[in-house]
Amino acid sequence: MIVGTGNVGASIAYALLNQRTPVKEIILTDINIDDAEGEVMDLSDALAVSPSFLRLRTGNYDDAKDCDICVITAGANQKPDETRTDLVIKNAKIMRSIVDPIMQSGFEGIFLVVSNPVDTLSWLVQHYSGLPAERVIGSGTVLDSARLRFRLAERLGVHPKSVHAYQVGEHGDSEFALWSTATVGGEKIIDLIPVSKLKTIEASVRDKAYHIIKKKGATHYGIGACTVQIINSILNDERRILSVSTFDDNTDSYYGFPAVIGKNGVVRRLNIKLTEAEGIQLQSSINTIKATIKEAANV
Repeated sequence: MIVGTGNVGASIAYALLNQRTPVKEIILTDINIDDAEGEVMDLSDALAVSPSFLRLRTGNYDDAKDCDICVITAGANQKPDETRTDLVIKNAKIMRSIVDPIMQSGFEGIFLVVSNPVDTLSWLVQHYSGLPAERVIGSGTVLDSARLRFRLAERLGVHPKSVHAYQVGEHGDSEFALWSTATVGGEKIIDLIPVSKLKTIEASVRDKAYHIIKKKGATHYGIGACTVQIINSILNDERRILSVSTFDDNTDSYYGFPAVIGKNGVVRRLNIKLTEAEGIQLQSSINTIKATIKEAANV
């Protein structure tokens, strides 16, 4: 089930249609029923030529009881010059209105939260649903890490899939790159690119969403493809390492960090040795998320 048929929800469904995937059925639901029905009608035109055949239909929260994954993309849109954390109060209320009836349906699957601010909303969804933390996952910094790999690949003249690097922490202004572990073909990226250039690349990755939103109003293709990667890793039990937003018991927060994702959700978060500077950055980013959680916790 995909909750929310705006640009992001529709892009996830479209990306699923254009890949070989174990998904057998997509149920689209939205507060605007006409929009959900229109998306199903439009998307169904691609079924005759898509690599996988699956069922497409609209539904309601009662249908969630039979779903393996519930992807939440619903929420207020991020406006130009508006930070992700500015959305928290509005979207916390929306999450409550979605999660409560889905859990009442008897849902026993995995929540995949894509709505922003994703780290805070993932914490809220886990809190509202009462599900084990490993079954509530946020898209985290998967998109940011994809952007980072692309920029590094451009600089080094290699394929992005040959670059292993992660953007971590908040999916927002306090995120940062784990340069100490970033490699390409076994070579450390910090040995290949000057520090000044790395800082420029990191800033461009962090701020890219703002530039896209300023030019076209929303970002959705990248997150659509990245969400499908998470879905496939769950349904195929691929155990991919993805920088999703997962629960950290030590800090009582969700944040983006490399984790193994399989059929039951989060298998484990990686225990990566950080430099002292990276540890300070991560704690600062976690503090930012926790401050936002505090704002939303009583909604």
